[in-house]
Amino acid sequence: MTNARRHPRSTTADSVLTEVAEAVRLQEGPPGVRSVLRALRRLAPASTKDLSRATGLPVPIVAALGNELRRRGFVTTQRPSRLTEAGLDLVAQLGMDLSLDATCTTCDGRELVIPDVLDEAVLRLRALMESGPAADMAIDQSHCTAETKVRRVLALLTAGTLPGGSLLLIGDDDLVSLAVAVVGDVLGGPIVEQVTVVDISPEILDYIRKASAGLGTRVETVQHDLRLPLPDELHAQHDVAMTDPPYTAEGARLFLSRAVEGLRPGPSHSVFFSFGGKSPDEMLEVQREIMGLGLVTNGFVRNFNEYEGSGILGGVGFFQHLLTTTSTAPTHAGEFSGPLYTGDKRTRQREYTCVACDARFRVGPGARWTAVAALREEGCPNCGKGPFRPGRLVPAEDPATPAEQPPAPVRAPVQSPVQVPGQQAAPVPAPAAPVGRTHGWRPPAEQDRAALAERARPYVTRQADERDLPAIGRFEAEIARVSFGEDAIDDPARWESRLGRAMEKSKEGMIVAHGPGEEPVGWCWVSINQNAMTGDRYANFRSLAVSPVDNRSDVAELLLTAGLEFCLARGITEVVGRVHVGNVPMRTVYRKFGFDPTSLSMKLFLPEGEPEGESAR
Repeated sequence: MTNARRHPRSTTADSVLTEVAEAVRLQEGPPGVRSVLRALRRLAPASTKDLSRATGLPVPIVAALGNELRRRGFVTTQRPSRLTEAGLDLVAQLGMDLSLDATCTTCDGRELVIPDVLDEAVLRLRALMESGPAADMAIDQSHCTAETKVRRVLALLTAGTLPGGSLLLIGDDDLVSLAVAVVGDVLGGPIVEQVTVVDISPEILDYIRKASAGLGTRVETVQHDLRLPLPDELHAQHDVAMTDPPYTAEGARLFLSRAVEGLRPGPSHSVFFSFGGKSPDEMLEVQREIMGLGLVTNGFVRNFNEYEGSGILGGVGFFQHLLTTTSTAPTHAGEFSGPLYTGDKRTRQREYTCVACDARFRVGPGARWTAVAALREEGCPNCGKGPFRPGRLVPAEDPATPAEQPPAPVRAPVQSPVQVPGQQAAPVPAPAAPVGRTHGWRPPAEQDRAALAERARPYVTRQADERDLPAIGRFEAEIARVSFGEDAIDDPARWESRLGRAMEKSKEGMIVAHGPGEEPVGWCWVSINQNAMTGDRYANFRSLAVSPVDNRSDVAELLLTAGLEFCLARGITEVVGRVHVGNVPMRTVYRKFGFDPTSLSMKLFLPEGEPEGESAR
């Protein structure tokens, strides 16, 4: 605890809070700015995500506040952020020059700690998540972590609602039903008489049925659209309910009402409710819905839930324990037909710029991506990379300007088709080459191909498959570190999961180099894309990486040759290969193959967040 600075409270300091709040149109007003300053004073150096979790404010709002404070000289330009001397003076004038954190260092404020005996359950649930259905961002899905799943089960046990009784899950894309079954299996027997899962997704329900078989817990699945009342056979049949609804007041109201429909009548039955942080006015609306249902709050833990997504909320959400009363009754006995999901309520799109190639894309209602998480998951359509920086808000009906379209690919024409082993080559029509165009690459003659194979020994190429995913994940993490620095998503497990889902759709264009019986030492991923403006098809070298083996450059040539032959076999005459300006070895390989630097990306990093005068909401 420190009290180094003593200043009287000044109207000037209060005016700063007001000015900053007004600049970003902050619904929380000056208290919201105070909370960010207080968190920065306590946590510095702190990332935007750290501050979001500490304050409960969405990440874009924290970023916008940070930019305003930085512009006024109160926050450093270096990241992670700290208060400047002027910033420290400001918090002192506001009477906040006190560094004291009483958060439990064992549970990190979540009130529950996973005991060692359930470490196995966490590992097994991670494996189930990897092979489970992907989150559907359009309906506000964002999977909670394996640790969160186990903590939710522990919350049921701690509250005394388990073991025994029946559990109703209103929606279960988080696979809590499997968490209950896995925890029971680890502990040696079922901890619930029956789990009933009600969800609209046949994919989720089918996976739950298959994964729960043999775990010893009775799991019943019911496919049902929750806009409609629960089936009669589910009414008033369950001892406890749990839901993680769409993050809107309407979603909370509807899913909680369906949970109440399924509970036995009478007081003191439990409903466990997970939700994301909202503004005070929005949370007031949610709390009114809870009161309207005749429910009372018995417990509340901020940041209890961690999600592999929900980046706008800092990847966390609260967990609330509600109890029924003698006044509890559903508020939606009939069909629900209003807006339900976050996307249903949006009226404007937001521009996002790819950090890797500067292409701009719109996200929101009527756009190709309804949420930025979907854009991140797919990757930039132009270069296959990311991440993406938020830009201005625009009405969905505004036409996109040419600058908002992805840039056209660099042309690197090729001449004649080459037979790819194991695949039928497609005839390539001879293109009418414009005057002055240089043909940058031709298929190697047999003697050149043999010489390259000799230089690359003992490594050869083949189509990638699932056994290569761990190595591919490490390659992608390294590519991200080289290309994006501190902005990189460099967790190999996340890349392995993402590439695994891409591989499920198609393995075409995924090539690895490997030695006899060894894991891959090189990785190349070529995708066939279509230019948004011209409609022309072109190939995009999304990834190319080689481990530091002795003949690394030769293996890179081997992979690049295989990738270009893949393009030829499909009639492609335009190839894009992007490389970070500092990656000299890769630039050398590209130039050797005839790639010409026809354009240069000039990049300037501005402060993150909203443009001045734009609302972060």
